[in-house]
Amino acid sequence: MAIIWFLLALCMLAAMLGPYLLRRSGGIRQVLPGSPDAADPEDYGFLRQEELDIRLPGPDQDLLDVIDMVQRTQDWRPAAQLLAGTARTGEVRWQRVQAFAGAASLELSRRPGVGGAWLRNWRSESPKDAGAAQVHAEFLVQQAWRSSSAGTDDFRIILEEARTVCGEAALLAPGDPVPYIVELAVGRGLAYPEPQFEEVWAKVIDRAPEHMGAHLSALHYWCEKWHGSRGRADEFAHAAAARAPRGSLLAALPLFAVYEHLPEVDLVRGFYRSAVVTKALEGALYAVQTARADDPMLAHVRHLLVFFLVRSERWSEAMNQLVHIDGHVGALPWTLDPDPAAEYTVYRALAVAGYEANGGSPATLSR
Repeated sequence: MAIIWFLLALCMLAAMLGPYLLRRSGGIRQVLPGSPDAADPEDYGFLRQEELDIRLPGPDQDLLDVIDMVQRTQDWRPAAQLLAGTARTGEVRWQRVQAFAGAASLELSRRPGVGGAWLRNWRSESPKDAGAAQVHAEFLVQQAWRSSSAGTDDFRIILEEARTVCGEAALLAPGDPVPYIVELAVGRGLAYPEPQFEEVWAKVIDRAPEHMGAHLSALHYWCEKWHGSRGRADEFAHAAAARAPRGSLLAALPLFAVYEHLPEVDLVRGFYRSAVVTKALEGALYAVQTARADDPMLAHVRHLLVFFLVRSERWSEAMNQLVHIDGHVGALPWTLDPDPAAEYTVYRALAVAGYEANGGSPATLSR
């Protein structure tokens, strides 16, 4: 029995240290920071860890300016104006709703009872504002996960309130998919039966059939850790990718399904070079290559690509993604770590080291 526990401990240690010890045979060699042999990410124009923005996956300066103004003045009107001028059916509106809700939720966690007062005032002073209702609903969803554990009474009570607010938001803006996208998370938390969840999903698809953010939210429901299975999640992701038109990032959805079902301990040698991972990677790379340069979900896909490309030791391809996203790290997989910037910089350093070990340099990196 002792030897079994020893082997399990070794496996867990390998899983924890894996990202730090990735290397090619004779390729990457770990050295101390500052060593003359150390690869330096700053040589490529990458930002230092403390300069990385963990709030968003990519730039949205208008949003950041408004959040700063709202939090500084506690005046909700700039937020209302920004959302009123944001297209209802696009990805940007959904991202901005999430960001405003997250800002209020974080404020409240730091200053219980008083933080996020601007959102409460927004709802009370402008009860017919669809944007306020959407942000309020998403705020409640985030609060449920931030302040309580799934399945507890408090968790259910908060999500039941969120469902009510989703209904109010839907009435205020009938053609807007956002209230139903928020309800996808509510349905996951409240364990909607499949027919009930699919009814909500149909309303999303009716309004925004190619909405990547909505597909990612729905994918979680079908995952093994929630109410589906690995097979159901793969089926959902591949069906969406198959019907996606050229230029749609939905072709990358199978890679997100793979990520949601990663083994906790990688006991299979070469997992990240397996046929399943390679096929999903190629689909995501194709999606990135054909997507519009201004697609607001592009950064999300690039961040996940960095994770898989580094794990697969495809250094040059990882570097080609990093030059597009460096500076913002508010995306999977980094946001699941308590220190997203630190986690991201580990992978970035590995990409730089692997790239240089195989003959790359700042001069050879295309931008």
